[in-house]
Amino acid sequence: MMKRLPILGTILVLIAVITMAGLGIWQLQRAQWKNDLLATYAAASDMPAISYPAVPSAEDAPYFRKSTVNCLAVTGWRSTSGRNASGQSGWAHIAQCRTAGAEGPGAQVVAGWSSRPDDPDWQGGIVNGIIAPDSQYIIRLVASEPVAGLQKSQPPALEDVPNNHLSYAVQWFLFAGIALIIFLIALRARNKGVAQSGNLS
Repeated sequence: MMKRLPILGTILVLIAVITMAGLGIWQLQRAQWKNDLLATYAAASDMPAISYPAVPSAEDAPYFRKSTVNCLAVTGWRSTSGRNASGQSGWAHIAQCRTAGAEGPGAQVVAGWSSRPDDPDWQGGIVNGIIAPDSQYIIRLVASEPVAGLQKSQPPALEDVPNNHLSYAVQWFLFAGIALIIFLIALRARNKGVAQSGNLS
């Protein structure tokens, strides 16, 4: 007696496996893109300074490039856990700066580091620094020289840029393989049950 595949179930599983494998391939391509980008970032310190981007893009952010921000006024502060240039744990003080007009695009400036989260007394000014990743605003400028009596913050590092594409690719390939194995096990059990029913009849 010929064992037939469950058509609908087989189609659904194949679609799922192909989709997950495709996502794995896409993540591999993204991993190569990110590696090339990291190589560009590694060479950024030797590149000329650029204008601070008014509207940065997460896909092409100029991380690790030198830049300058004219902080016309500080509109707010946020303090995050950070380290100083010596590696000591404490607080990085990020000024939310107005850069052009009342409704200007603004900029996030790491003014410096201290052991306490209290807001510094700084009203703004011209700040030179290095563009770094920011979890809320894509980029921020880490001041090369701290202001308002703060200590110098730890410079941005390549490790600050997430690069999980390879692990994501492995996960998608594993999901595809597991789905296929489960389907084959279920199919074997089904065919075994059909064969036993045929023998009893």
